[in-house]
Amino acid sequence: MQYLRWLLLPFSLLYGLVVIIRNWFYDAGLFKSKQFDLPVICVGNLEVGGAGKSPMTEYLIRLLKNDYQLATLSRGYGRHTKGFILADMASTSAQIGDEPSQFKHKFPNVSVAVCEDRVAGIDQLKTNHDLILLDDAFQHRAVKPGLSVLLFDYTHLQQPKFVLPAGNLREPFSGRWRADVMVVTKCPDDLTERQMTNSYEKIAPLNWQPLFFSAISYQPLQDMEGQLVDFTMDANTTVFLLTGIANPKPLVQHINQFTVNIIHHNYPDHHPFSLKNMVKLAGEFSACKSQKKVIITTEKDAQRLGVHELLPAVAQLPVWVLPIGIKFLNNGQQEFDKTIINYVREHTEHY
Repeated sequence: MQYLRWLLLPFSLLYGLVVIIRNWFYDAGLFKSKQFDLPVICVGNLEVGGAGKSPMTEYLIRLLKNDYQLATLSRGYGRHTKGFILADMASTSAQIGDEPSQFKHKFPNVSVAVCEDRVAGIDQLKTNHDLILLDDAFQHRAVKPGLSVLLFDYTHLQQPKFVLPAGNLREPFSGRWRADVMVVTKCPDDLTERQMTNSYEKIAPLNWQPLFFSAISYQPLQDMEGQLVDFTMDANTTVFLLTGIANPKPLVQHINQFTVNIIHHNYPDHHPFSLKNMVKLAGEFSACKSQKKVIITTEKDAQRLGVHELLPAVAQLPVWVLPIGIKFLNNGQQEFDKTIINYVREHTEHY
């Protein structure tokens, strides 16, 4: 399959040229990029797929929510609606997308909004909020954020840097120099000095661009309502893993530390689970002879399992959710937090 993608290189050259010209138009002021008076923090990446944007957005929410009236603004990928929507606790993933739905259920007192047009979305939110967190908006050049946090998946740093469709980059790798802060995500917990140096050499940040390193922090299992469950995985456990995320490999590796008995129902990112999917899962789960078996999914996938038509089928199965967070390595958390808080404090004082 990888070799077939090389045949798409001419299209990648054309795509990359178009993106370069578009970015130049924004940089030159020929295309309008709006800057707002209140602090706007953008979380994004260069690649298609998961680099840990949702865990980073949640980290920023936890860091700032007690001191500021904040709102998250996302496109709402995969939703069946259009335009600006301010979520409430009844909003479903079909209405606002799975990641915004996850934010709202985890942080019910935080404003969660979706809008394809981020400028219009911020205009709707700015009156009643101190700051805006933009989820997955690094390529949305119509907004000029006050602070851009750019994420890189550690496991992908060694891969060729080609844009779509031959590669996985949304824009050329040189786009990283627009970022204010860079974070390498999904690093091994025991990241070595040499591995950090290799990452620095691959990313080559500018002198004023701080580069941080983080790893995935897996949390205790929960039920679909967010309550902790009394279940411990061990070598005798058979795990039916249900995912519809961009990169489930780190999750599989994590579960492999406890058991090698994994039956993976792996679907594409943002996959809208169907009753047929659940019937297949239920059938295999029922037929499994293991004395200790469980179904595990991600927080993002759980939002799409909570749609009305699937609830009866899901309720009959022991589906546990494995939440994730991030942890900074090499004592980087204090400096990262300071960078974020200083930016917000400076810009809210003048707002």
